[in-house]
Amino acid sequence: MNEAAAQNALTGSSAFDSIAERYDDIFTNTLVGRAQRNAVWDSLTHAFSPTDSILELNCGTGEDALFLARLGASVTACDASPAMIAVAGRRKSREVPHAELQFQILSNEKLHEMQVVQPFDGAFSNFSGLNCVADIQTVALSLGKLVRPGGRVLICLSSRFCAWETLWFLLRMKASKAFRRVSGRSIASVNGVSIPVWYPSIRSLRKVFSGWFTLRSFRAVGLFVPPSYVDPFIRRHESLFSFLANLDRAFAGLPVLRCLGDHVLLDFERLQQ
Repeated sequence: MNEAAAQNALTGSSAFDSIAERYDDIFTNTLVGRAQRNAVWDSLTHAFSPTDSILELNCGTGEDALFLARLGASVTACDASPAMIAVAGRRKSREVPHAELQFQILSNEKLHEMQVVQPFDGAFSNFSGLNCVADIQTVALSLGKLVRPGGRVLICLSSRFCAWETLWFLLRMKASKAFRRVSGRSIASVNGVSIPVWYPSIRSLRKVFSGWFTLRSFRAVGLFVPPSYVDPFIRRHESLFSFLANLDRAFAGLPVLRCLGDHVLLDFERLQQ
């Protein structure tokens, strides 16, 4: 990892440290956060079996790891933020004390440092953690070594183009925000800290992972359900929100539309090498 990447990882860690105690209120437990996560969980239950050993990247407060652990999976969950890992550890002790679940402080950029006795059955990264990695190929290489042949890797990233975001900000005469993802790079603010963010295309992700994985499918997450910053508006229109969530379930996997969501969920399979 070069010096710039190391600094980006450190900056991101500090930013998420500052919101760790509030993160579940900010996103996890919101209507939008819940609906988008449920869509990802549906894919996780189809990709992984209850007996699988699973590696999670950028696990945050552990919501997804706890979900998989409750299903019976053995989970190793990592995050660069010590504060996030501390929250996740407390949640494990309180919610699933006897589960095969361990949390460790490890950034995506240092995934190559992980030592394992045997490969994982699968891995996943949820909600844009990999958008904060400048060189995602290094992550693909590490996952290729950490996941067994035939294993599945699910990755949920912020998409290159979000129809909801574009419309939302255009109506507010904020063109720069409406198209901020299109160039493939922007700056996000997390509790006042600026973090560089990348928006890789589906084609580039397929190519980056092709040395170790084949792309089975991909679908939108948050196609009709809006991004999380629209949650205050959605809370005032819950009947509309239920309708939009149903539309997501029906159309998020269709060609063209699957590229237009707030996030895109890619399902890779490790090659038999």
